[in-house]
Amino acid sequence: MSEDAPVRVLLVDDERTLREPLAEYLTGQGFVVTEADSAAAARSRLLEGRADIALVDIMMPGEDGLSLTRHLIEAQDLPTILLTAKGEATDRIVGLEIGADDYVTKPFEPRELVARIRSVLRRAGRSAEDADAGETARYEFEGWQLDPLKQRLTDPDGATVPISTTEFRLLTVLLEHPRQVMHRDRLLEMVKGREAHAFDRAVDNQVSRLRRKMEVDPKDPKLIQTVWGGGYRLAAEVRRVAGPKD
Repeated sequence: MSEDAPVRVLLVDDERTLREPLAEYLTGQGFVVTEADSAAAARSRLLEGRADIALVDIMMPGEDGLSLTRHLIEAQDLPTILLTAKGEATDRIVGLEIGADDYVTKPFEPRELVARIRSVLRRAGRSAEDADAGETARYEFEGWQLDPLKQRLTDPDGATVPISTTEFRLLTVLLEHPRQVMHRDRLLEMVKGREAHAFDRAVDNQVSRLRRKMEVDPKDPKLIQTVWGGGYRLAAEVRRVAGPKD
């Protein structure tokens, strides 16, 4: 997504009386909105064209929003904001654990949603100013490479390893603090921001996902280590390498 291109929003909600006015409002704010009234319809829309961010209602008939969110994160690497009801606290926690970037509780102020969309996109993306400041320098560690600009992780053999936006941010925090113990609450705050609260299991879940992708034996991790009673530590020397890889 270039800085001049409009943000493409996939809005998934079976409640027409909410979905259509919200789509109209977001369009008026300069977004390009694609509507879907179900998870199946959302999957079809994504086959027709890419989105930059998804807004997903949790409670939908058929495949629910959490199942769809898992697919969007794992298969599409798509930043996702959950639209939730007041009584869905457990679902919100599960949503954060599987990698959702944020949530808003119905009824919500559309301006707040726009602010959250922009915040998520800022956290997930990189601006031209970031590039000028040298933020495109790659991380190299134990043969692995992480490209911050492309959010691309490559293994020691040069193969790309798909990671979600949340996994990318978690790994980046660990790479910025190599060999340091990062406590769960601090990791969650740095990855999720003020909306994270104290959902420790969300961090544990994301670490487990990274280990399955990066460790030779995820049950005996050598790279991302657990510090009992404390948190996690990246046990590797990290270098920043400027310039494009390709």
